[in-house]
Amino acid sequence: MIRGYVPGVFDMFHVGHLNVIRAAIRECDHLIVGVVADDVVERVKGRPPVVPLDERMEIVAALRDVNEVVVDEHDDKFDTWKELQYDVVFKGDDWRDTPKGRKLEADLAGVGARVTYFPYTRHTSSTMLRLALDALAPPSSWPPEYAALHDRDLIPASDK
Repeated sequence: MIRGYVPGVFDMFHVGHLNVIRAAIRECDHLIVGVVADDVVERVKGRPPVVPLDERMEIVAALRDVNEVVVDEHDDKFDTWKELQYDVVFKGDDWRDTPKGRKLEADLAGVGARVTYFPYTRHTSSTMLRLALDALAPPSSWPPEYAALHDRDLIPASDK
């Protein structure tokens, strides 16, 4: 049985996310999807995700053929391998031939696992969506009761 792992932020879930998960499903018998924790996202990308972790996990869990959804608390996916013991990690090909990609390939090869790259969906990304939303209505223009959304935790009780 091949255990596959797809890590990702999955913020503002879009077709690029779906493409990687669909491709991964075809390459393994048991698919684990790791949704990156908010604090890791903020540390690595310099900003928090738009969609909260629990909602991102719920979206991914709703996809058929995803066998397991976990919180990924590591920026180094070899640390995740130590916990999950997957056989293959699936990444977008924007990782191919990068220092991080080469390090991950070498680390995994040492334990008999591998990296499989899939085409990165260049026309859609969460970063592009976030930039487009900010251009339409930058957080500085939001009504005061929603300005805190940019910082994540304060949604008016009347809107919950």
